[in-house]
Parts: sequence; C-alpha cells; structure tokens
Amino acid sequence: MIATSMTVTPATHSADILIVDDMPDNIRFLSSLLIEQGYRVRKAINGKMALTAIQTIQPDLILLDINLPDMNGYEVCESLKQDEQTQSIPIIFLSALNEALDKVKAFQVGGVDYITKPFQLEEILVRVKHHLTLKMLQNQLQHQNQELQTTLGELRKTQAQLLQKQKMLSLGQLASGMAHEINNSVGFISSNLNPAKQYVQDLLSLIELYQQEYPHPSDTIQAFMEEINLDFLEEDVNQLIGSMQTGTERIQAVILALRIFSRLNESEIKSVDIHEGIKSVLVLLQSRLYPENKPPIRVVETYNELPSITCYASQINQVIFNLLNNAIDAIEAARDRLQAASETPTIWITTTWENPDLVTIKIQDNGIGIPETMQPRLFDPFFTTKAVGKGTGLSLLTSYQIIVEKHQGQLICVSAPNQGAEFKIEIPLKLTTT
Repeated sequence: MIATSMTVTPATHSADILIVDDMPDNIRFLSSLLIEQGYRVRKAINGKMALTAIQTIQPDLILLDINLPDMNGYEVCESLKQDEQTQSIPIIFLSALNEALDKVKAFQVGGVDYITKPFQLEEILVRVKHHLTLKMLQNQLQHQNQELQTTLGELRKTQAQLLQKQKMLSLGQLASGMAHEINNSVGFISSNLNPAKQYVQDLLSLIELYQQEYPHPSDTIQAFMEEINLDFLEEDVNQLIGSMQTGTERIQAVILALRIFSRLNESEIKSVDIHEGIKSVLVLLQSRLYPENKPPIRVVETYNELPSITCYASQINQVIFNLLNNAIDAIEAARDRLQAASETPTIWITTTWENPDLVTIKIQDNGIGIPETMQPRLFDPFFTTKAVGKGTGLSLLTSYQIIVEKHQGQLICVSAPNQGAEFKIEIPLKLTTT
C-alpha cells in the first residue's frame, strides 16, 4: 500500500539510484517519483539481478526491499559491504516490517536508513536527498584527503631534497677546503721525504766511514752508541721513512678518492667510468670496512667491462655511498648472528652490461635484512628501518630520486629478515635531460 501527500519538494539531483523490490507497483511508484525529481533510476526485482546491475554500473544510492524471492535484502547488503568496491554505496532498506529487531539488523548489516511501508512521499524524498548529500560530502572529503596526502607527500619529498641538498653542499664545500689544505701539507711532506731519506743515508754512510777509519772510539762515544742502539737505529730508520712514505701515499689516495667521489671543480653531467666511482667510495669507507676490535667486512668485487656512462657523476657516487653505508649498518646489526653461524661479514658488488642501453650495479650484503612489511616504505621520506637516532630516512629516498627521477633508471630491493639484502641499480647509458 502506498500513502501519498500533496506536498513534494522538487530536487534537481541527477544521481543514479537503484530500486530493488519484487513488487511491480512499488517499483513503478518509486521510479516515477524519483524521475520527476531529476534522478536517474534503475530497477531490479531480485537480489541476484541487483548485484549484477551494481557490478555493471555502481549506483549512488540503493533502495533495497528486505523480502526478496531469492536472497533477502540483508544478504544483498552484506555481500555489497564485503566488497571493497561497493561497500561505500549507501543503502536504504524498505520494508513493511516495523519491528525494532528488523531495524537493528538492517543497521547491523550496513544499511544507512530504514523506511517502513506504506511510503510517505516527503519522507522518501527527504531521506534520499539527505543520504545523497552525505555521500557527496563524503566523496568530496575523501578526494580532499587524497589531495592532502599527495600534497603532504610532495612536501615531505621537497623537504628531504632540500635537507639533503644543503647537507651535500656543505659537505662538498668542506671536502673541497679540506682536500686543498691537506693536499698542500701532504705534498710538502711527500716532496721532502726522498731528500730526507737520502740525507739520512748519507749520514749513516758517514758514520760507517768513521767506524772504519776509527775502529776504536772513545769511551764516551762508545757509551752513547750503546745508549742509542746504533745498530738498531741504522736498520729501523729506513723502515721509519718507508712508513712515512706509505702514510703520505695513503692520504693522497684518500684525497684523490674524495675528489673523484665529489667530482670537485667538474661539470655536473659528464661521461664517467662507474668502476672508478665505486672504488673511490670503498676508499672513503675503509674505516668502516676495517673497524678496530672487530673482524673486517670482506668486499667481493666482480666488475665486468662497462662503457662510460653519461650522468650526474657525483650524485651516482652518492647513491653508491648510501647503499654501501647501509649495507655496512645491516652487517653491524647482524654481527652476533654471523659470528654464531661462523659466517664472514661480506658485501658483494657486481656490475654487468647485459642490456645495450643499461648498466646494472648490484650491492648485496649478508646483514640483518629487511622485513617484507617494511619494503614498500623503503623510499618514503624520513622512513628508516634503523633504531631511533641511527638514521634519518633520507639516504634511500635520495638514492631513489637520483636513480629513478633524475636518471630514469630503476632502484630495486630484494630482501628478507636474516637473509641480507640486495639493491639493484639500473642506469641508462645516456642521460635524458628535459
């Protein structure tokens, strides 16, 4: 039975409404009423037909009768609410049942409203309009939330980029000044070591001549020779100067590695030997690879022949530094496990050129590994798998931006807890700039 009223508030909505009812009179009445108000109306006479119609085109609102021949309205609603694609569609139940338990069940399965028969025109229109308005506001809010999340993500990326850029700029300026000052001082020492070595040798030769000409020195000279242990001094002085020479060569090698790493006083984009960059990073990380009072970290280098790569050279070196540094951190966190398993802390570095347009760099470790749940967030701004105070969450983000966004390459991680991690870098041979 349908009750009518003379007062109807017109609506201008063009929302899509699905009416599900097995009574033709009810469908005709509701359909006519809603079409007059400007709504688009579709109809279904049973639950299965309704589900098919919803899967084809999702309606903005559903008017759902409870008593249907094949599956009742509660079952239809539950099916829709279990599907992520349809769970947000508002459902208004229609029923002649007016018991409180029926209404409670309707809301429990996910209905947003409950209209009892006989229908009142104004009640139907007001409730339909109300829930469509709520749905529209929810959609707008969801859209705004998505935009805010996108904006927030971009802001965090920009913040990370600015922080990293400022950090690298400061480090570059510091490295440039230090390299210049140290190089001058070491150069002075190195240039004087050979003459000093010759002078010492001449003096030792002179002492030897004196010993030959005056084989019986005075008691004072004899006592002093024993005090300074002349025989040991003659043997050790050359070793001492040799050690000094080795030290200056080591410092010069570090300075050279620093210059290669930072590409000081060079253009940003240039053609480089990627192996040269990797080796410079390994020199800079020697203190971490050979820590005091701990077993050293073995580095297995497998370099295949590669062509020169046109890239932002210093930034590619920065990526390699970040990944190797993280690999060392992962191994440090796994030292107890490695020691218990008699496993040598190891980093494997492999370069290949299998694709004519790409070179591949793989950096693998047998460290602590990365849980699968964390891997999707590895390249998020400020996300880190390390303990509080141990990392900023910028190195992997920066590496991703340099490889993927700046060089149109790929940075892929494969890892599992206690199984180590492998980061694969793919870089195009030629940089495409915009």
